[in-house]
Amino acid sequence: MKRKVNITEVVLRDANQSQIATRMPRSDFEDILETMDQAGYYSMEVWGGATFDSCLRYLDEDPWERLRFIRSKVKNTKLQMLLRGQNILGYRHYSDDTVRAFVRKSVENGIDIIRIFDALNDPLNMETAIDECLKAGGHAQGTICYTISPIHTFESYVQLGMKLESMGCNSICIKDMAGIMSPQVCYDLVKELKKDVRIPVYVHSHSTTGLASMTLLKAIEAGADGVDTAISIFSGGTSHPPTESMVYTLHEMDYDTGVDLKVCQKINDHFKPVQARFLKEGGLNPSVLTTKIDALNYQIPGGMLSNLISQLTAVNKLDQLDAVLEETPRVREDMGYPPLVTPMSQMVGAQAVTNVLTGTRYKSISKEVKAYCRGEYGHSPAPISEELMKKALGDEKPFEGRYDDTIEPEIPAAREYLGKMAESEEDVLSYVAFPQQAEAYFKSREEKRALKVSYSITEAE
Repeated sequence: MKRKVNITEVVLRDANQSQIATRMPRSDFEDILETMDQAGYYSMEVWGGATFDSCLRYLDEDPWERLRFIRSKVKNTKLQMLLRGQNILGYRHYSDDTVRAFVRKSVENGIDIIRIFDALNDPLNMETAIDECLKAGGHAQGTICYTISPIHTFESYVQLGMKLESMGCNSICIKDMAGIMSPQVCYDLVKELKKDVRIPVYVHSHSTTGLASMTLLKAIEAGADGVDTAISIFSGGTSHPPTESMVYTLHEMDYDTGVDLKVCQKINDHFKPVQARFLKEGGLNPSVLTTKIDALNYQIPGGMLSNLISQLTAVNKLDQLDAVLEETPRVREDMGYPPLVTPMSQMVGAQAVTNVLTGTRYKSISKEVKAYCRGEYGHSPAPISEELMKKALGDEKPFEGRYDDTIEPEIPAAREYLGKMAESEEDVLSYVAFPQQAEAYFKSREEKRALKVSYSITEAE
């Protein structure tokens, strides 16, 4: 009997986030959703990550309506999202009432599987989201963010996997956001996890370093239950291994993915002109399509590298890129080796840029790094360097315990402030997550309605 391997298609979330900065509007995919639903995917990752912010900030879309529309067209395939634990989809910790309401509403609006991670691999930062996901009837997928450091060992990852299982997670994902997990390491880690946990294990990796296709294949050989891939036109580079190539290979090796390659061809044909448009208009930089082997040395994810280049270009200091790349792992070590995933990648990268451009390490420290040193993001994987702690906090003592317990409920005040501007609980949650962007969207929405009414009256006259 063929062993089943589940395929998660990520073109509607992580693939377009990695290559075109999550700028894909609903109009680019709405006509292909029903076809995607017939492909035989185990799940489609369609929401979470940066999609929520991008909808409000750049696309003038209601992210909740976007999700509901996808659900209305996708009847047979599980819908999946990425959630940053206590950070939900933002860049700070939110109150427990916000996290619970956000998770509950995500499931109510159509999400089946919530992949829950924390940038520090701190279970305390995932527990509220996991608990609420289970209560809401969703599938809670606990996440191990893979990174390389003196303190991140097989034993530590397996212990985290066992902890996530004990917290009630339905499955586990190994998340290799920088594409730095080698095929052999992945094989060994999956083997170890499969020995000690009873729940399914999934593997997610980016093609940044050119390793990911081999890494996913070795993961499957080691017993992984599923992997993430992207339809080929949006695969490779900072994105993911191509769906079609992975499915073709697995079929030849006598695995059962359930994915129909003929349907995949229709999906790929649909997205070809979408990719071509982004290339032509500059929304897709060809550099993100290439292999960047330096990531093995610096462990910098593709999206973070693009951000560093953008920061330096903005101040006409791109010639300092090599110095920033060398400074980044030093800052990461000083901060206790956090995995370079949102929001830690932004904090470490921005601090490295500041250190290089000011010419003095930690002469200026961002408010986010100071908050991290205070313990507002959870427990650092290793102790933060004394030098950084002293410069960031002075004589102030870092917070002990769970910082989130000190955050006052956020929803009541938001509901009162918005008044009639908020038409639903989803609107309130959008505002709590991204106040400026959400309020601007609500005003734009009202202006469009007023224009529509005015136009209708004029037509009637």
